[in-house]
Amino acid sequence: MNIKEYIPLDKSWIIRMGILDILNNKDDIIKFLEKQKVLSDDLDAFYQASIAWKSNEPIDIGESGTLYRFLKFASWKLNLNKEFIIQGTLKTRNITDNSKIVNYSLKELLKLDNGTSQWASASVLLGNKEVIDNPPYKLKLTYDAISHWNNQKAKNKSWLPRYDETILNQAITFLELLNNKKPNFTPKQSEDYCFARAFGYIIKEDGESKWSSLKGHESNRIEEMEKMIRCADLGENIDSKDHRVIQAITMRQKVNAKDVNIKYPESVNKSWPQFWRFLKDSEKLINIK
Repeated sequence: MNIKEYIPLDKSWIIRMGILDILNNKDDIIKFLEKQKVLSDDLDAFYQASIAWKSNEPIDIGESGTLYRFLKFASWKLNLNKEFIIQGTLKTRNITDNSKIVNYSLKELLKLDNGTSQWASASVLLGNKEVIDNPPYKLKLTYDAISHWNNQKAKNKSWLPRYDETILNQAITFLELLNNKKPNFTPKQSEDYCFARAFGYIIKEDGESKWSSLKGHESNRIEEMEKMIRCADLGENIDSKDHRVIQAITMRQKVNAKDVNIKYPESVNKSWPQFWRFLKDSEKLINIK
């Protein structure tokens, strides 16, 4: 038994590799994803979208804001007039719908949609050569992804996948907390917020000042975490549909040895389909390095 068996693929990295494949008419992403035994909902949507991109059929991108912005930007930039189908909470999210943004600078793109870096990343993936100082975490990831993709292709090799280091670090910290230890944990990016808030590594005000984009995910994660923490403390149902909120609250209650009732347990499949199996086996994993 190894903790890494419970950790999903890094969907942010894989999606960036796949977008570069699509833009360069490569099938590597399709071949890779169809071989996987377990896929998050976002990567499953990307698999379907990668196939649909080659046709004139509408592209169902599921509930992934990243995928929607990347492919929408590509469609605008390349004048392809693609039609997209969105699902779930993505239908209620406030997402820019203005094709003129393909001409925006990276600094202008970083101001859109509560400061998400996804539009800027889309622009860089589509060839924008701008470089900004101290880029946001996910924009830096985009630069790294392009460099890796190009280096691999120069050697006539396919890109290499990554597993989700953010979820891995959270999982390791959770196991240490479950084992009555007091591990250090530093939230490095917005995807760490829910976990860090659940265990007191960060406060609401710090989240608001560091990552304004937290307001524009499957929920307003700043407010959703406060609400769900209150619900958990009162023994009420957790009715959030936000995968990262559900994961964080469930792990918090497990460490506190308190029951929790999750109304939408399937929501975790968006990023961490192995989550419930990980939680079930967590006490066996405590002493595994």
